[in-house]
Amino acid sequence: MNTTGIVILVAVVVAVAIAAFLFLRMRSARLRSRFGPEYDRAVQETGSTYKAESKLEKLEKRVQKFSIHPLRPEEVDRFRNAWRMVQAKFVDDPRTALSDADVLIGQLMTARGYPVSDFEERAADISVDHPRVVEHYRSGHEIAARHAQGRASTEDLRQAMIHYRTLFDELMGEPEPQRARTSAAGRSV
Repeated sequence: MNTTGIVILVAVVVAVAIAAFLFLRMRSARLRSRFGPEYDRAVQETGSTYKAESKLEKLEKRVQKFSIHPLRPEEVDRFRNAWRMVQAKFVDDPRTALSDADVLIGQLMTARGYPVSDFEERAADISVDHPRVVEHYRSGHEIAARHAQGRASTEDLRQAMIHYRTLFDELMGEPEPQRARTSAAGRSV
């Protein structure tokens, strides 16, 4: 191979390396932006940025297959009324109210199109469209689990209800990607 061939080969290898570096950097930035605190959680859980990013991309693809949709107006009314009843029950019976809130969140997720599955899978699914509030779901659920074991105080139950309320409010609205598309469409008009 002559000198020109070697220079061209080295230039191609360098260009491919730079392109791969830029692709991975853009991938990381996109996922970090999309998942927010969930990105850091995934990195910490897996111990590797590459593994975390692969996990998050697989999760995105999985959730894209779901038929996530806004609630119909009558569903909105039904869920809002049910939530008001749960909150009112908290004053007299916080333990039952928390259990009812947990069930209501599951029903709301199902109504929106999230599949019924175990808690960790539901939390992961929620993290794709609602990464800023999924930690509220985890915190509320953790307190509910302690409550089931008889290890949660009334103040803990109150905190769980606040966490669930944050997730409830988020799920009652449009999914974040839909809001982003709507905003972008409005700006381009």
